[in-house]
Amino acid sequence: MKIASKSGVPTADDLIALVRERGIRNVSLMHVGGDGWLKTLDFVPLSANHLRDILAGGERADGSSLFSGTGIKTGASDIVLRPRIDTAFMDPFAPHPTLCVLCSHVGRDGEPLDESPDTIVQRAHRRVINETDSELWALGECEYFLGRRASEEDIYGADDRGYHATAPFVFGEGLRREAMAILGEMGVPVKYGHSEVGYVEATTGDDLIWEQHEIELALAPLPKAADAIVVTQWVLRNLAHQRGMRCRFAPMVREGHAGSGLHFHFSPVRDGQHLAGVLEDGSLPDEAKWLIGGLARMAGALMAFGNTEAGSFDRLLQGKEAPTSVTWGRFNRDALIRLPIQAHDAEGNAVTPPTIEFRLPDGSAHPHLLLAAAAQAMLRGRSMELLDELLDKTHVERARDEPEATGSVPRSFEQVADAVEREREWLEAGGVFPPGLLDRLIDHLRG
Repeated sequence: MKIASKSGVPTADDLIALVRERGIRNVSLMHVGGDGWLKTLDFVPLSANHLRDILAGGERADGSSLFSGTGIKTGASDIVLRPRIDTAFMDPFAPHPTLCVLCSHVGRDGEPLDESPDTIVQRAHRRVINETDSELWALGECEYFLGRRASEEDIYGADDRGYHATAPFVFGEGLRREAMAILGEMGVPVKYGHSEVGYVEATTGDDLIWEQHEIELALAPLPKAADAIVVTQWVLRNLAHQRGMRCRFAPMVREGHAGSGLHFHFSPVRDGQHLAGVLEDGSLPDEAKWLIGGLARMAGALMAFGNTEAGSFDRLLQGKEAPTSVTWGRFNRDALIRLPIQAHDAEGNAVTPPTIEFRLPDGSAHPHLLLAAAAQAMLRGRSMELLDELLDKTHVERARDEPEATGSVPRSFEQVADAVEREREWLEAGGVFPPGLLDRLIDHLRG
């Protein structure tokens, strides 16, 4: 359950009153570690004043363990978890009532911790606002596979035939709907959910059958969009564990079968207006052009955050609606970047905002770092002198006639490392990505 107040945004006093009224004994500070997963630090507050101190100041933690490989030394690794009161929710899975609050990370100097994924995406988001007078919003298409042991009930599943299927033709419908309801109660904006095409039969080497589903979230400012992905994956894993199932977000469950993407839709927003769509004269708003051009130019570098497992390359190379060349276009699902169709009512009025879909990332992505890099890419596109030329060269219609005009996405971690080195000036711009983090990332990619 999302915690709210009369003003709509909870305060520390609201949370303290809730804990007192409901007899809540457990309070959990949750935060995103360097691996992109939710972490937790649990308390049993001794008094109202103790709880107030926790909510106001947070608590210390070991940054070298939370952000291993980023350069934080064990001899100087103390950091502080700083609660963000407006994110509070009740843990839907705890056996005892537990109040959860998402946290940012603060260094010993009292400033946001450079190596923190939350810090990085917050800085990128603010940089877009400061330099363009607009925000960048995003949503993730969270694809996942559910695995369970086959039974006599499993007579309907078939590879590449599960898209939008309903029970009894899919076994994961109930879990997906429960996840969507829980996310809504927690305050995570959800757009829709459905079953996907993937289905993998059990074999002698793997006695689980795997079925693919998707939950598409709703547009939100970049930091909230990143949090929404991490929380959604946490909810799905918990529900699967409760039901004796497995939940996997890996880019590939088995070769030859559909992989799990994590496509992101973006929308630059100014004064409440979404600027990702085509204008009446057929042109694109400047903000849309900046984003498309920047994503096209920096796609390979973004794979360092959006395609992080060996199976990421298998997913791309087997070609099941996964892009391999740097192209963009309207409606085309073969393109790396596309402008999807909008829903309209009978009078022709748009009922959904326009978006720009980036189809390269997969389920191995680190959402906070990927969305921060996408924001940097938008600002990269804004600075290009030959932006229109790049957009013309990479348009999917031209690519059909001149395939050599567009490049291919990297096909190895070594090539991803090369791309990060080429674009690191733009990743570091504005102090968003720390140089030390990129140094160690490149070393890791070169393995």
